[in-house]
Amino acid sequence: MSADVLTNRALNRATLARQLLLERSALAPLRVVEHLVGLQAQEPRDPYVALWTRVEGFTPEGLEGLLLDRSVVRIAVKRSTIHLVTADDALVLPSLVQPVLDAELARHPQFAPHLRDVDLRPVLAFARELLAGEPRTPAELRAAIAEAFPDLHPGAMAYACRNRLALVQVPPRGLWHGSGQVRYATAESWLGHPLEPEPSIDDVVLRYFAALGPATAGDVSAWSRLTGMREVVERLAPKLRPFRDERGRTLYDLPDAPRPDPDTPAPVRFLPEFDNVLLSHADRSRFEHPDERRRRWDAPDIRGTVLHDGVVSATWSLDGKVGPRSLLVQHPAALPKRARSAIEAEGRRLLRFLDSGEATGDVRLVETG
Repeated sequence: MSADVLTNRALNRATLARQLLLERSALAPLRVVEHLVGLQAQEPRDPYVALWTRVEGFTPEGLEGLLLDRSVVRIAVKRSTIHLVTADDALVLPSLVQPVLDAELARHPQFAPHLRDVDLRPVLAFARELLAGEPRTPAELRAAIAEAFPDLHPGAMAYACRNRLALVQVPPRGLWHGSGQVRYATAESWLGHPLEPEPSIDDVVLRYFAALGPATAGDVSAWSRLTGMREVVERLAPKLRPFRDERGRTLYDLPDAPRPDPDTPAPVRFLPEFDNVLLSHADRSRFEHPDERRRRWDAPDIRGTVLHDGVVSATWSLDGKVGPRSLLVQHPAALPKRARSAIEAEGRRLLRFLDSGEATGDVRLVETG
């Protein structure tokens, strides 16, 4: 039997449903972070926006509490970037993505030359003991390494610790009300449990399909930056349902995962910078036209994005640091009037969230070339 064909619009609606972007969810924030296998978190406030746009009635205090009671942590995992993940995933994902972290370390333009032929074992052992005793800032870690290993490059050694020791960024870093500077602790000391020594890549890939399917093996690689995903997907094939896209490529999905009717309405959604929904497929055409992707991602300043009818239709940023702030939405001239009205209405809701319900600024829509 030939595999069913899924159009780009069908893929769009399926992934939006998994990402809780067709309708806001009643799930608790912790369950959402678990379901999504983490949220991009380079910018401390981005996970809050990501949850606000997905969770009904979300408030910043709900996530702050999870950070403070150590139910979630900030840690470098997928693609060697900082993610907000559950405590359980912070003990599972580092071992799986270690090849990605090692590769990033080996090609680092500034630090890689200082790491060649260096036995890192004593440095890592020293840093592990140091950070288990008390969280330290990167500067404090570098200073301690410089004193203990005066012949080594302290910056390179500290970065090696970042990529080899599963370091979490402890609060107040990441809090909504007064995020502080980065302070590192080891995941084991902060969470009170050892890293999972032999985590299951199969389980994590199945969770990828639940959160971001239907998808190709190449999409799984784009999400994780791990190689060998074709073999993993082929091994999991008996548990998956095959499809084809409009270009004839084979995609896989969980058999009972939601795949809504392609005509299902998709409301306006504001996404933070680097949201995983736009970074987790090798082919992003289900969400955006290739010309728009090149224009947006080649821009010198990456902004948040706005989905209208399920696809990227505008970018957004805040204008003003103190006092009344405006939400600046930049969109192509071809955007219909009805779309602009819907974006403006959702933008006002976002601005109220960002300003704790007391927004006095406005939403400004500006046409771009």
